[in-house]
Amino acid sequence: MNKLALMIALFLSTYTFALTEDAQQPIEIEADSVMVDETSGFNEFIGNAEVKQGSLVMTAEIIQVQTNADGVETMKAKGTLEQPAKYIQSQENQARFIEATATLITYDVNEGMIFLVGDAYLVQGFDSFSGDSLTYDINNDKVLVKGSEDGTKRVKFKIDL
Repeated sequence: MNKLALMIALFLSTYTFALTEDAQQPIEIEADSVMVDETSGFNEFIGNAEVKQGSLVMTAEIIQVQTNADGVETMKAKGTLEQPAKYIQSQENQARFIEATATLITYDVNEGMIFLVGDAYLVQGFDSFSGDSLTYDINNDKVLVKGSEDGTKRVKFKIDL
């Protein structure tokens, strides 16, 4: 029984650091086409675009990456209601991946923030959140969800036990 507990502890400790290690991994991007502007640091990947960095995966029809001299600043994934942008990444505090979808997902790399706009949906552990817009603070493990301004889309929160 002690071996099983040790194996579980080793698995969880390795898994716990997955998110921290993601930032050290190279960013790989695939798409049908790309437009690169070296002067401004703006890169646009069009057609079945996919970004991978460690456990992080973003997919959308269009992904825009803004860089500066220090590296990547932001990544924006643009989808539609029919085919939303997707974000998946392992979490330091959970044994499950965080999964998010929206028509626009912006990942601010420097701030460790994810902004979901348009039919936002996020699964964190065993909880799920949905609303018109959602902000996820990766570093502090906090979620802020807002309904639509006209009141047609309210916030929903579900806890699975």
